[in-house]
Amino acid sequence: MDVDVVGGRGAWTPGKVAELLGVSPVTLRTWAARYGVGPSLRDDGRHRRYSDTDVRRLQHMQRLINRGLRAREAAAAVFSGLEEAVPDVPAARRVEELEQAAEDLDFASLAALLDELLDALGPTRAWTDVLVPVLSHLGDRWVRGDVCFESEWALTGEVSLALQRYSARFANIPPGRAVLLACCPDERHSLPMEVLRAAMVETGIPAVYLGQLVPAETTAATAAKLGPAAVFLWSMSPGTADDGLVRRLHGDGFDVVMAGPGWENLAGREVTWVNDLAAALDLAAERLKG
Repeated sequence: MDVDVVGGRGAWTPGKVAELLGVSPVTLRTWAARYGVGPSLRDDGRHRRYSDTDVRRLQHMQRLINRGLRAREAAAAVFSGLEEAVPDVPAARRVEELEQAAEDLDFASLAALLDELLDALGPTRAWTDVLVPVLSHLGDRWVRGDVCFESEWALTGEVSLALQRYSARFANIPPGRAVLLACCPDERHSLPMEVLRAAMVETGIPAVYLGQLVPAETTAATAAKLGPAAVFLWSMSPGTADDGLVRRLHGDGFDVVMAGPGWENLAGREVTWVNDLAAALDLAAERLKG
């Protein structure tokens, strides 16, 4: 077999790794000899195999080469931790790489690219500079009749997982009241709220996120138990904006913030409306202080 399992880890033959990377086995041997980036496993004491970690590092090395680094520099950056050798990656290039990985349904590359993106830019800039353009391009393709549902599904799923991994670094919620983030009961497009939650916890704002398609009763009951500093209620389109839930929460004494473009026609009342990530962060910090 080309890929086995040794000690719970994948064990990849050189031929399979070369096929995955789109390079020749000779190139792999050259990288191993020159830069020490060869396989780290032995399956029976004789045959060398690449571990999953080896493969991920080689994929990262290849991305750096594609971005203009020499192979030696890319190997040093990935395998020796010399991150100063890694060039700044323009947002347009990151958009292109994510779109291609989504088109290919390359989930491993999507995960790696998204982790790298969040590490480099943080959730706010990652969203505004890269992820919104990628999602907009996919939306434009839909308008042109290019059905790309599987690409969008792959991308949004991996973005959600990457945001969870990123937020887990800041898992310790400070004592005191938190900000409650919820989607309207019929809202399926939850990524903006997931980004907001990641941006909040990164900056020390305690946030509780309920997820998508949350029943109104669940949101109201959670708010009653938590006593949040504010409730941000997300709606992507007018069809999902639940004005009744806003009135209920507001009537129960909660500071409600209508978040997202779905509330635009209902803005201007006693309930605050916000439709900008940076403004939402500022508002959450303000409500927490109050």
